[in-house]
Amino acid sequence: MGSQGVANGRGNATRAAADDVGSAAKAHFVFVPLMYQGHVIPAVDTALLLATHGALASVVATPSNAARIRPTVDFARQSGLPIRLVELPLDCAAEGLPEGADDVDKIPLGLEVNYFRALTLLAEPLERHLRAHPPYPTCIVSDFCHAWTVQVAASLKVPRLCFFSMCAFCVLCQHNVERYNSYDGVADDNEPVVVPGLGRRIEVTRAQAPGFFRAPGFEELADEIELALAESDGVVMNSFLEMEPEYVAGYADARKLKLWTIGPVSLYHQHAATLAKRGNTTTAVDADECLRWLDGKEPSTVVYVSFGSIVHADPKQVVELGLGLEASGHPFVWVLKNPDQYGEDVREFLRGLEERVAGRGMMIGGWSPQVLILNHAAVGGFVTHCGWNSTLEAIAAGLPVVTWPHFSDQFLNEKLAVEVLGIGVSVGIKEPLLWVGKKGVVVGREVVETAVRSIMDGGGEGEERRRKALALSEKARAAVQEGGSSLGNLLDLIKHFEVDTEGRTTE
Repeated sequence: MGSQGVANGRGNATRAAADDVGSAAKAHFVFVPLMYQGHVIPAVDTALLLATHGALASVVATPSNAARIRPTVDFARQSGLPIRLVELPLDCAAEGLPEGADDVDKIPLGLEVNYFRALTLLAEPLERHLRAHPPYPTCIVSDFCHAWTVQVAASLKVPRLCFFSMCAFCVLCQHNVERYNSYDGVADDNEPVVVPGLGRRIEVTRAQAPGFFRAPGFEELADEIELALAESDGVVMNSFLEMEPEYVAGYADARKLKLWTIGPVSLYHQHAATLAKRGNTTTAVDADECLRWLDGKEPSTVVYVSFGSIVHADPKQVVELGLGLEASGHPFVWVLKNPDQYGEDVREFLRGLEERVAGRGMMIGGWSPQVLILNHAAVGGFVTHCGWNSTLEAIAAGLPVVTWPHFSDQFLNEKLAVEVLGIGVSVGIKEPLLWVGKKGVVVGREVVETAVRSIMDGGGEGEERRRKALALSEKARAAVQEGGSSLGNLLDLIKHFEVDTEGRTTE
């Protein structure tokens, strides 16, 4: 597991006392998440879990992301947990990015590759920081997207694990499609092929599952990521064994790597105080206000609608979604990422909708306390873009889902929810929707209404989906409790990368 030579090259760092928290910790995990909310949030949750069980966890972030997660880290530190925030500036100008583009919402269209190149410039300052601030790291936990952390771990002579904020089903599908060259001879990006090696028939298209970063301009990065993943010392994954045992085993075997499933990591947060801070980028929404509104609704009657931290839907699609929610007759909480970016026509529609559904519909602009909402007794279903965090949070809450994927791993997450787990209903999206909304209206109001009713109104199929969702929730919660698979993996992970009094890993 890459533990040979870990004590070498440390200078005086091993023996020095820690400058703040973690001096008594036997393991020091350094998390380097990709600076997108969907990657940062589970990485921070995992760091908190490790700190809860005695390991020191450091989380690396650029300034805009550090500002977002600092309240969560500060709260944990005040509670006595050994966790640190390592803030490193991103040299945006060096790669032709405007000032402030370490915030991914401010990356100009067409310059995404520049952003990933800029991230590689963090290698030297990160290594310098880790050498200067003891205790010395015993493990780098890098988002799989960060191939550049290979050189940091090698220079420090410590193991490097890949962190996946995705499920094993997704990464195994992507791996097998590439491994077996499933798209060879397929001219149409929307022509379905069968994913080999799954033990069940799952069809995908190149448009839905092209492989990680297999897009024009990203070819070099994609190859570097694949090489770094193949050479890693193991994989940490936000999933749980009981949900997808065959895919966890399949991916570990295909990669010949040890795999620790330690999720759902959102279940770390058992208190409203930490949930209200989790991922909060604005103070626009009062969590208490939202929960009070839900308190006035009957159990399992409210549908929650959110498309995550990146998606900005086409204006006409927003109108169709709103009309579909209205026609469904169900109470709803609808989160719109940036409603102020829409023109006056859409804003006028939203104001009118809000008036018509007053008391029945709640509309939130920006951030929402998602896990708190999903776990409220009044909520009975979730219309989701199928980002893995949202999908797993729905599973942990025992909710059926309406699946509305847009891009990336979301199509595979939809297939897991609908075809494998049997807890979802699809709105029928077959190809990626650009987050700038160029596809326009793809899902009509009637489809929205029908899908919402299908997960909320009961009936034989609806009851079966809800039964399966509740059974998965019980397994998810058991996994993180004493004797559970995820907690066991977490403790094994800490043990694996502890150091003894001589500064050597115990494994």
